[in-house]
Amino acid sequence: MSFDFPAMLRRILAEFLGTFALIFAGTGAIVIDAESGGAISHLGVALTFGLIVLVMIYSLGDVSGAHMNPAVTLAFAAAGLFPFASILLYIAAQISGALLASLSLHFLFPQNASLGSTLPVGSPMQSFLLELILSGILMFVILNVSHGAKEKGITAGIVVGAVIALEALFAGPICGASMNPARSLGPAIVSGHLEHLWIYLVAPVAGMLIAIPLFRAVR
Repeated sequence: MSFDFPAMLRRILAEFLGTFALIFAGTGAIVIDAESGGAISHLGVALTFGLIVLVMIYSLGDVSGAHMNPAVTLAFAAAGLFPFASILLYIAAQISGALLASLSLHFLFPQNASLGSTLPVGSPMQSFLLELILSGILMFVILNVSHGAKEKGITAGIVVGAVIALEALFAGPICGASMNPARSLGPAIVSGHLEHLWIYLVAPVAGMLIAIPLFRAVR
């Protein structure tokens, strides 16, 4: 079977655009909240992340699956639901989209020092464990709504967007509720806040991999 280059190019572009929109809107809400003296609020930031994920799933889900998250891509591959040969292409597109989004926000708001970087408020280990658990819950939900009854597929965007907003709402003030290495990597690189980046690269991947056997156990 020949490699479908045009289809893969469309998937890569979809992942790039989806991740760009996620980071630009989500971290943009954090930046604008800081610049406007709290006009958006923590609730608004959490809803922004959930809503942009919902919108991108419905917009791009039929093209690339709308992963927009390297940890999701790795977990799908580990679960046998995504080809290993496409992992690097997807992750490269996601990271590129995140970097461009953070660069765009830096251009628009050069005075903002963090650009929505995820930084632990308490101890690094506390944030690591929070990110691990949050990411596990998120991937458990994604696996359940993306595979199963046909009716679930119709509401998958709503459910995934809702769990992201929910987790950001209650855990964001402590750990940032990243659950996405690309979401943390873009702002960290552009703003220079690399001191705790390892938490947000390792914990989401580990948490989402742990979700796979839990998903299989209940199914």
